[in-house]
Amino acid sequence: MDGNQVPQELVREVGVAFEKILEETDKVRQERSEDMPILDAFKIVFERTPDLRLEGLAHKVLQWYLCRMEGWFAADAENISLKSWDQEELLPGGHGLMVRGYIPVINTLAKGLDIHLNHRVTKIVRRYNGVKVTVEDGRSFVADAAIVAVPIGVLKSSRIKFEPRLPEWKEEAIADIGVGIENKIALHFDKVFWPNVEFLGVVADTSYGCSYFLNLHKATSHSVLVYMPAGQLAKDIEKMSDEAAANFAFMQLKKILPEASDPIQYLVSRWGTDENSLGSYTYDAVGKPHDLYERLRVPVDNLFFAGEATSVNYPGSVHGAFSTGTLAAEECRMRVLERYGELDLFQPAMGEETSFSIPLQISRM
Repeated sequence: MDGNQVPQELVREVGVAFEKILEETDKVRQERSEDMPILDAFKIVFERTPDLRLEGLAHKVLQWYLCRMEGWFAADAENISLKSWDQEELLPGGHGLMVRGYIPVINTLAKGLDIHLNHRVTKIVRRYNGVKVTVEDGRSFVADAAIVAVPIGVLKSSRIKFEPRLPEWKEEAIADIGVGIENKIALHFDKVFWPNVEFLGVVADTSYGCSYFLNLHKATSHSVLVYMPAGQLAKDIEKMSDEAAANFAFMQLKKILPEASDPIQYLVSRWGTDENSLGSYTYDAVGKPHDLYERLRVPVDNLFFAGEATSVNYPGSVHGAFSTGTLAAEECRMRVLERYGELDLFQPAMGEETSFSIPLQISRM
């Protein structure tokens, strides 16, 4: 803050304190049958254990840890479920960054498939003998079954009309799953003027005022910092123009690096208002059960569902989306085989025996 680095020992000490606070919130969870926001559980912990209250700079660092927790869920702590916040599984391994993004993965998986881009679906009609999918320009596509893997925000918006309506339990799952927003504002500079670390943090009195910059130079050698606001802050920034949003991010950077040079380019995401996403990814909302993800995944007749919002173990992640996609594809295949009883009528683009390699360039952070 103010151009001065927070002592690393203090950051570590506050990190330990934050872990202790989370442990204490688990005791609150065990004592209460009713769910509550994790932020309320924090307040209870501070009342019971005043020693965990931090003051001054330590308090600001604690707010930064809370800010990063909110970024993980793409939601503010006042909206995150105490009961379910830690139910997902975390995979082992360090941080890595896919230097070329996901394009190599997408291109490899899409090889040999007949994919129609710019075909926004407006209606899905299901019948016993098949499904009909209608797109914006009025054209329709008929198939034996369909896999619906659109973002949860799109399902929530009811922009896709289902005929007949989805069962009530399915509609409730769609309505009750939380969908958060975390955006990225990439700032490209003509030279590097920041330390060679994985990320830069900006501490403040509240988690709303804290910031987080991912250092792409460490992984890609490009002089780019990515500002990553989440929750209400992300929603507020989405109301700005791209130029104003980039300037806001730059002002946060100037708080810690006063001598920062102006960016030469910027790129701003708007996942909350993008009509093809209407949100970033899911989180467990207060008072809602964690099994909503499974309810969203369960097929309805010949409609199958996939995507990160249908993954019980890995919600909000690419591997969660991928694994539910392969599961839905297998269930869909079995449905078709069950109907026709002949294996050769369904030929997947990549059979189980097919091996493929994806030319990934992953840089350890």
